[in-house]
Amino acid sequence: MRTLVIGDIHAGAQALPQVLERAGVKKDDLLIFLGDYVDGWSEAVETVEYLLKLQDIYRCIFLRGNHDDLCYHWLETGEHNPLWLMNGGEATIESYEKADEEVKKRHISFYRSLRNYYLDNKKRLFLHAGFTNLKGVDFEYFSKTFYWDRTLWELALALDPGIAKDSIYYPKRLLHYSEIYIGHTPLSKIGKSVPHRAANVWNIDTAAAYKGPLTIIDTDTKEFWQSDAVYSFYPGENGRN
Repeated sequence: MRTLVIGDIHAGAQALPQVLERAGVKKDDLLIFLGDYVDGWSEAVETVEYLLKLQDIYRCIFLRGNHDDLCYHWLETGEHNPLWLMNGGEATIESYEKADEEVKKRHISFYRSLRNYYLDNKKRLFLHAGFTNLKGVDFEYFSKTFYWDRTLWELALALDPGIAKDSIYYPKRLLHYSEIYIGHTPLSKIGKSVPHRAANVWNIDTAAAYKGPLTIIDTDTKEFWQSDAVYSFYPGENGRN
């Protein structure tokens, strides 16, 4: 059994089956999706529908991303904000305008069921963005931190690679977990296009919402697979550019 982690999809539904095929996904694999399934390319509805089909075939864990929470709020209340529209929400709204009420109800249930984080028996933590509490995720004050925080990744990047874990200066929140897997902050911001580790934090967001591919990584071997650049599936679209 492999534990495979899938980075931010951002409605790139056509890239998802390609990268799953390249990874040779089998029924006994555990698939952990890091969130941000929507907001970006034009196939928000198709992406969620595909994820719902996957969970009937494979063992899947779906984590909550900030874009998923924004979409869920809009579907539930009809309310949205200009910031969401500027960051992929407009494409998501256009996608759902073509969907019937049964699809919308099914997707509301999906968004509601998303987990904020997952911790496995090897003390590996999986979540969309981060956490701030020095005692770990069980003590986090605000649940939105799990899918909005960027300080965890910034901390990991800024940490001196030579610092020992028993140093009084080593960040306490990193000590609770053997590894931490996140998305949320595109690696293109630091000039990377493949999964990148800083301290014990692995970032798998390879900028599928922009010009990058969608990525899957094997948590044990660190082997990874990537789709073609997601924008190449959507000629004429801008994604979140």
